[in-house]
Amino acid sequence: MRENVKVAIWGFGAMGGGMAEMLLTKKGVDIVGVCDRHETRVGKSMFEVLGVEKGDRPEVIISANIEDVVYPGAADVVLCATDSFTKSAFPRLKYCLEQKINVISTAEEMAYPQAQQPELAKQLDEIAKTNGVSILGTGINPGLIMDLLVVILTGCMTNLEHVEAKRVNSLSPFGHTVMEEQGVGITVDEFDKGVADGTLAGHVGFEESIAMIADAVGWKVDKVETQMKSIVTDVDRKSPHGFAAAGNVAGVNMTGQGFVAGQPIIDMIHPQQIEPEQVGVNTGDYITLKGSPEVNMAITPEVEGGLGTIAMCVNMIPQIINADPGLKTMLDLPVPRAIQGDIRDRIK
Repeated sequence: MRENVKVAIWGFGAMGGGMAEMLLTKKGVDIVGVCDRHETRVGKSMFEVLGVEKGDRPEVIISANIEDVVYPGAADVVLCATDSFTKSAFPRLKYCLEQKINVISTAEEMAYPQAQQPELAKQLDEIAKTNGVSILGTGINPGLIMDLLVVILTGCMTNLEHVEAKRVNSLSPFGHTVMEEQGVGITVDEFDKGVADGTLAGHVGFEESIAMIADAVGWKVDKVETQMKSIVTDVDRKSPHGFAAAGNVAGVNMTGQGFVAGQPIIDMIHPQQIEPEQVGVNTGDYITLKGSPEVNMAITPEVEGGLGTIAMCVNMIPQIINADPGLKTMLDLPVPRAIQGDIRDRIK
């Protein structure tokens, strides 16, 4: 049998650390390096930071220098959990690809970068092909719930007329970056100002999800519109990485529409907040497809966002290693599935 799959992790916050914890439960895989610049982690043992026993595994010391972790031959794949936007992630992704190592990115825009950054998507595809490796952006959303799962469900339809994807979810599992993007903890005035000047991102990925669905079924999207409204809490709410005092913002209600021939054919509805159960909000994932036959799917409560993103990235490791060189999306690769056996059995 081939040697263990070697994985490096860039970014060791809530997502990167969670991926490491998941990988440590799997057979046929080794974490060979971790890069993170947070002063509380640099120079420490990965196992100490995670609070797990090292056992007989090789020591992994967290480094602030990516050159010490990612270099030719260092790993089979890098899990890059550092950004939300293709433009900001690009230098890191380019570096990894140029070391001739496959990449899986958690950056939401990387789930379908051709939607908003076609030139950067083309560059990443060319860099990956030049170096004989592949790159994928994925996560729970975008990556599965509001796009790939929608596409899969359309497969049983003779005709599709309208898509509605709704995700009511908790932000509590996510780290500080997501809290800042959603405006968790700020005042309503600060939120409104952030929406007006574009400094508040809210949910990142509607454009990518809409483009993925449309391209998959053959619709031509004229335009995408998105809306952001604050979710204000009337009680203090605290999550592991966020806090919202009563009267301040606990999350964002995001909506979006993809227009085809001037009509809103794809509807996205995505209210997300920390500790929603605290105020009686039940989470869930819902897909409604109008056409023949109609399809209605409901998952309650929601698929947990933190664990879901962690699992999607780890479970796609065999698919990206096996893939032909280039930029890939979830439409291009075999569907994700849990890894219960030896991960090496999945490698061609």
